[in-house]
Amino acid sequence: MAGCRDPLMPNRYWWLPGSLSLLGILLLTAGPIGALLLQGGQMSLGKVLSDPYLRHVIWFSFYQASLSTLLSLLLAIPLAQALSRRHFPGRGLLLRLFGLSLVLPVILVVFGIVAVHGRQGWVNQLLGWLGMEPVGYLYGLTGILLAHVFFNMPLAARVLLQQIEAIPASQWRLAGQLGFNSRQLFRWLVWPAVRHALPGLASMIFMLCFTSFATVMALGGGPKSTTLEVAIYQALRFDFDLPLAGSLALLQLLFCGAFLLLQYRLSQPSDRQVHRQSQGFRPDRHTWSTRCTDVATLALCLCVFLPPLLAIVTAGLNPRLWASLGSPLLWHALWSSLVIAASAALLSVALTLGLLVSSRHLRLRLQRRGQAAILEATGSVILVLPAVVLSTGLFILLRTVTDVFILAPLLVVLVNALMAMPYGLRTLQLPMEHVARRYDRLCQGLDIHGLNRLRRVEWPLLRQPLGLTMALAMMLSLGDLSAIALFGSQHLQTLPWLLYQQLGSYQMMDAAATALVLLLLSLGLFLMIERVLGGKHAGTE
Repeated sequence: MAGCRDPLMPNRYWWLPGSLSLLGILLLTAGPIGALLLQGGQMSLGKVLSDPYLRHVIWFSFYQASLSTLLSLLLAIPLAQALSRRHFPGRGLLLRLFGLSLVLPVILVVFGIVAVHGRQGWVNQLLGWLGMEPVGYLYGLTGILLAHVFFNMPLAARVLLQQIEAIPASQWRLAGQLGFNSRQLFRWLVWPAVRHALPGLASMIFMLCFTSFATVMALGGGPKSTTLEVAIYQALRFDFDLPLAGSLALLQLLFCGAFLLLQYRLSQPSDRQVHRQSQGFRPDRHTWSTRCTDVATLALCLCVFLPPLLAIVTAGLNPRLWASLGSPLLWHALWSSLVIAASAALLSVALTLGLLVSSRHLRLRLQRRGQAAILEATGSVILVLPAVVLSTGLFILLRTVTDVFILAPLLVVLVNALMAMPYGLRTLQLPMEHVARRYDRLCQGLDIHGLNRLRRVEWPLLRQPLGLTMALAMMLSLGDLSAIALFGSQHLQTLPWLLYQQLGSYQMMDAAATALVLLLLSLGLFLMIERVLGGKHAGTE
């Protein structure tokens, strides 16, 4: 193993790709952190915590994240149970939509939720048809919870479903022979399978909700429902209070670092293997009570998840659609979104591959596992340094050097590239190590190395995960609202930023057309990139 050549370059240059990626990440993060420290040092933490409004912001950030996590898990556990027991038409499509929900543009989902639950939404239209008074519950904590449950309930359900499907069929058969009812099956089989995944899953969902920006900015409804990330944005763009923005960003950085450490401690890798045939052995799947429970659970969860997606399509097909499609502003925003998303995705994949090529050499050929883990961990720095915090640091760092808004497109690309790296590392790490473990000796024996190995061995085997990585990176960048909210201007418009502005000015017809374009563009690009790069079997299980 130690004498094998790397697919991209000779052994003596194994350190170069990882070093270049590491240098780029450090240059992009160390400077902004230093700028935040300098600005944050002008306002003590005690002064921040002594402000009643800022204390409320911190409290609300924790409160809404805790409620969102609790609701998501309380719905996800019975949903995973129902999906493990039932096979119905469209189940595979539903699971695929669940998988895409986390990378759908947040502002797109916000539009769908407004179209369903807003003043003129489906719910109030139904109440009016029934002769009842309209209700207004969307803006504030309720709207934030609806959006967070939309994103995190499907994620949690998929993870828990995998844990349930990992229960061997022999255990289901034994439980059937012992006459276990549904409650006993949950206590002795299902709960032991899912409980080990719950702490890590809960901490991840909590962190996602705590760092939520677009959802709170669009649905918060005012100062009463403001989180730290939105407060940072307001301090920078509205008040231009740099010391306050730096102090809040540092506070957010400390919280995110603590959450990530807690998530690492709580997450436990599972050595279970999925037994897909075990679904047919559940002895409780034919009972009347479980059928009623599963139907009710699926109906409730689908009423939360599907209407916003359907509303985007139906609202977009309005009489002003063609007029809206002729707007130069829409096409300018579309072009800007494509250029930024493609550039960020390419940069993210390049940085990710650079880290993984060098870390693979360290782990497998030099047996330096600790150094390899540290190198890979640098690619996940965005988990500790959220996009709003990083963008704030870049703004403070560069404002005295140049006009930040001239560099805005480049800065948005850099921030979005870092945002996508954790997904790329998770998607590519294991496949790249598997290829090296399996084919290093063969390639050494046949003297296959360099570009020849890359073309004959690496590309066919890594094509599918590489396509998925590129598609995810482009989707995340396409839907970004965090970086563009700070650096966007009249000269730099993207589809999410345009949609947010249209919603804020109540241009609902134009917003509906923009949302439909963004939805079709997001799903179309994801499928096209995954299929073109990943090949004809991409996306299949």
